[in-house]
Amino acid sequence: MDLPLDYPTLRIIWWGLLGVLLIGFAVTDGYDMGVGALLPFVARTDEERRMVINTVGATWEGNQVWFITGGASIFAAWPLVYGVSFSGFYLAIFAVLVAMILRPVGFKYRSKRPDPRWRAFWDWALFTGSFVPVLVFGVAVGNVLQGAPFKLDGDLRATYHGAFFGLFTPFTLVCGLLSVAMLVLHGAAWLGIKAEQGVVGDRARRFGAGAGIATLALFVVGGLLATRLGFRIEGAFDPAGPSNPLRGTAVASPGAWFDNFGRHPWMLVAPVMGLGGAILALLGLWRRSPALAFGGSSASAAGIVATVGLSMFPFILPSTIDPRSSLTVWNASSSHLTLFIMLIVVAVLMPVVLLYTAWVFKVLWGRTSTAALKTDPALY
Repeated sequence: MDLPLDYPTLRIIWWGLLGVLLIGFAVTDGYDMGVGALLPFVARTDEERRMVINTVGATWEGNQVWFITGGASIFAAWPLVYGVSFSGFYLAIFAVLVAMILRPVGFKYRSKRPDPRWRAFWDWALFTGSFVPVLVFGVAVGNVLQGAPFKLDGDLRATYHGAFFGLFTPFTLVCGLLSVAMLVLHGAAWLGIKAEQGVVGDRARRFGAGAGIATLALFVVGGLLATRLGFRIEGAFDPAGPSNPLRGTAVASPGAWFDNFGRHPWMLVAPVMGLGGAILALLGLWRRSPALAFGGSSASAAGIVATVGLSMFPFILPSTIDPRSSLTVWNASSSHLTLFIMLIVVAVLMPVVLLYTAWVFKVLWGRTSTAALKTDPALY
């Protein structure tokens, strides 16, 4: 059956959509997790902590849809990537899910009892449910950049040869800390917009400034370490060919992750956004300009995520023990028809989701004050 879009075009579109979903997750659910990671440090009293929690209490659940949709998209559009990564990184993903389960429980149960010890326990649960996923997501991205120890046999069955603690190397830890710093900056910027100004806002600005400086430093350090990493495709390949990684040849090549920026200079927009956005966020924090701070932190998060995807293209998950098994945009996707049908579904549903999200933020816009906590029973 002839389809309006050819196979290579659909593969590129879905690669781009996956990037949009990951950026959407970083920008929306990212500030939720950043606020959660800041909770024990910027809020000292129960009233302050309730105010901080309520800056994200109305939107965190909807923002988490980006994470779920991203995982579903990988499963539907890149089944080989889903199978290898979700089985190979099983323990890490399990740790993330356990930590994220603490978030809804913490939101719902914290205010059930006035006991300070009870509330302190759930405050730290909210911190854990925010900090751990952010750290592990960054470590996971670092492992994708340096490659995963898996191999495909002739029937495309994957064998993973790594271990949980093997995921933590100097480079992946830098990526994990960068993820934490980036989203703590984002969370601090969000508190500047939503939280009542006062001691909480002052503390958030101080922590945000430290996180912004750490974001700049870790992004540069990560880039320097990445000069020792990279993979290249050797020989001719057919972008419209069947999804079989073993039909091509890939090799490990230190420094290859910088090739795309040389071939396509426009891609440098991504790292410039990553660095420039963090600088703008810092200026916004120092000048007490919440809009500038949040806009800068959003741009920084988007730029850092985009930098990873653009530098690796067309690779999605390279293999360190058998580069020939590496998964790319061209060799690991679903069928032509499947990608087309899913694109129609996304074209119908995505505008609805975006319009609903915009409406929710419009309705719930405004600062959360300590005075409101005493009069509004719907607040946490």
